[in-house]
Amino acid sequence: MSTIALPATTQERSEDYLLSRGQAWFAFAMTFGLMLFDYIDRQVIVSLFPHIKSEWNLSDKQLGSLVSIISIVVAIGGIPVALMADRVSRVKSIVVMATVWSVASVSCMFTTSYAQLFAARAVVGAGETGYGSVGAALISTLFPKRLRAGLLGAFYAAASLGSVLGVVLGGMIAAKWGWKAAFGVVGIPGLVMALLYLFVRDYKTVALTPQLDKVAHSLGDTLKHIFSTLARTRTMLWVCVGAAMQLIVVSAVWSWLPSYLNRFHGVEPESAAKQAAMVVLIGALGSVFWGYVVDRVTVRRPRNKLPALALLCVVTAGVFLAAFAGMQPGPQQLKLVLLGGFFMTCTVGVVSGVVIDVVHPGVRSTGSAVLSLFQNLFGLALGPFLVGALSDQWGLQHALALVPCFSLLAAAAFIWCARSYDADVTKVSGVRLAVAS
Repeated sequence: MSTIALPATTQERSEDYLLSRGQAWFAFAMTFGLMLFDYIDRQVIVSLFPHIKSEWNLSDKQLGSLVSIISIVVAIGGIPVALMADRVSRVKSIVVMATVWSVASVSCMFTTSYAQLFAARAVVGAGETGYGSVGAALISTLFPKRLRAGLLGAFYAAASLGSVLGVVLGGMIAAKWGWKAAFGVVGIPGLVMALLYLFVRDYKTVALTPQLDKVAHSLGDTLKHIFSTLARTRTMLWVCVGAAMQLIVVSAVWSWLPSYLNRFHGVEPESAAKQAAMVVLIGALGSVFWGYVVDRVTVRRPRNKLPALALLCVVTAGVFLAAFAGMQPGPQQLKLVLLGGFFMTCTVGVVSGVVIDVVHPGVRSTGSAVLSLFQNLFGLALGPFLVGALSDQWGLQHALALVPCFSLLAAAAFIWCARSYDADVTKVSGVRLAVAS
């Protein structure tokens, strides 16, 4: 196994903070803040669905595509961007990404047709490409391994919190100034955060094994290597599958609950957005809580993270099936949806930590980008579009009643990959790290 020689003092703290404690937490705060604005910009549109549908006479499938296109673009571009970040600079890459997505979000307020808005949303996705994976790699490397799942859970909780703010702000701004103004209001803060991110410290690019160094210079060779590695690293492959299946449920609920409350509970769009935001907020708390709990209960046997996730996914399926397939719209149904929201984000931080555990530190951003590809293309992109298409055929109630079945598929994937976790971790356990100058 390839290692990097470090000064003794650096090697001693390699099990602790790579930077000073203050610098590490500043990096986390800034990365968390940008993730927050990332999802504000991404999810603000879901509370605007009733307004856009009324003004432009769009189908549910078209509305869903305005959410899904971002995840599709993120999935396609995630690996090349993460590869560049791993070899050049994670911090500078994040600054560029945040600037692009913020400017694109502001541009949405000037669109005059579905095609223009769809294109602008695609550019938002282009800016967000690779951010989650690069940010996760940075955080997981600067902090002690013992804090990894909890911190990544908190980092990805920013996605839930940003979705809450996006939904609430979208509804409020649309009610006062029109739905297009919402895009401009939420896009500007990201530009400020992008500039401040220049003060974050990076870690040194890690020397690769000869094989990794060769493939890192060509995107085609890199992709070939990634997929051959996936075939050999069963833990990573099945964690990616399980994570994507669970995110189909998450993205479907996040995207369509405001419209569901408006259509079936008779709630006005602004109030529906606020009620749906509570489910997303509960999800943010759930991702942090379950990340911490799974970390604590599996500290002696880390492979048990995966059976724990499987159990939580089964609970998610049971709660949402009871809510959408077994109950009529009403207050009791909403209580069950809130409970399901607390469980459904259980995988968010843990799966990212598992991927970091089993990939070479020199390509952690790229490894996280593979997870992001699965999560975005087969999870976040599929959920809103699938529910929209099913809703056009059978109605939104039936569409949401089918979605929890994907949590059962996630549980099966996590159970399967637990068998290979220990062996895959051992392969990359000897690599040392150092801080960038």
